[in-house]
Amino acid sequence: MRANRHIQEKSVFLAPIYLDMFERIAIIVLFIFLSFRIFGSVSGGSSPFNLLILVSEGLVVILVVVRRPATDLSLKPMDWFLAFAPSAAPALLRPGHAHPLVPPAIAGLMMIAGLLLQVICKLTLLRSFGVAPANRGLIVAGPYRLVRHPIYTSYLFGQIGFLLLNPTAWNVGLLSVTMILQIFRIGAEERLLAQDPGHAGFCRAVPYRLIPGIY
Repeated sequence: MRANRHIQEKSVFLAPIYLDMFERIAIIVLFIFLSFRIFGSVSGGSSPFNLLILVSEGLVVILVVVRRPATDLSLKPMDWFLAFAPSAAPALLRPGHAHPLVPPAIAGLMMIAGLLLQVICKLTLLRSFGVAPANRGLIVAGPYRLVRHPIYTSYLFGQIGFLLLNPTAWNVGLLSVTMILQIFRIGAEERLLAQDPGHAGFCRAVPYRLIPGIY
């Protein structure tokens, strides 16, 4: 009985380590896959603005690799699904030759605005950045004084810009589902962060999650 209990305790202890390793490997593989798709599309004649999404996703890879260990990491399969489904979606986007809904420069500016906000958010997070719900320290500075999840706001800007540039039925469906999943992802993250004593005060000080005055 003691041996079985020891094995169970060891498994519980190692689970976050294995999940952390899995998350890093999965993010790197998805980025490589996306890079091949984007470079192939641009070399085939699609808008060079599509390369901006590689800068955005490349930041994710860098920060996931260098981040600090989590003090609390969700082990719920649904939470991991809600984290990885929206993160994997950009690798499935199809840049192509559909007629843009707006002048390419406007869509490109939206993507650049989203990228700049994303850079600010990630520099604010630094080693606290992660994909799956985890507590690596509560961040309340910079854009986190405006909304509680500004990094998802930056994704929204960039993805809408990409969609305006590449308005295919596939991209519309994929990004629509992605945005819905991001809402559920925010809920999963906040349930875990609610265990942090400072989170309730943060929510009172910053009432909106994604868009000031709306949500």
